[in-house]
Amino acid sequence: MSNDRKFGFNTQALHAGYSPDPTTGSRAVPLYQTSSYQFRDTDHAAALFGLTEAGNIYTRIMNPTTDVFEQRVAALQGGVAALATASGQFAQTLTALSLCDSGDEIISSSALYGGTYTLWKYSFARFTRQPQTRNPRF
Repeated sequence: MSNDRKFGFNTQALHAGYSPDPTTGSRAVPLYQTSSYQFRDTDHAAALFGLTEAGNIYTRIMNPTTDVFEQRVAALQGGVAALATASGQFAQTLTALSLCDSGDEIISSSALYGGTYTLWKYSFARFTRQPQTRNPRF
């Protein structure tokens, strides 16, 4: 979608992050069901792995279908970028690992979704120097 015109939420939800295919005119986002990509030559591969050129290396790092989704979410939220993860649990883990340093504390409610609370209370506790009890009092 063009950045020079302000589109509404519904239009962005349908079209942000993707332009129709120039050859076929198709509006549907293609599903790239691949795990790896071909490089033009060794210089191209080196540029991609060296992060001096944007492009696809391996689908867990970047996939054109996922890229459209990320651009669409960013547009809908008014953000600059977005990052898709395979699960909400990993999104929480990635966020905590990105924002927290050794010795930082996470303060949350015990009324969270059980999996989230277990992640905060028990899984992340393994990264601290102090042992955690399995039967804490709340």
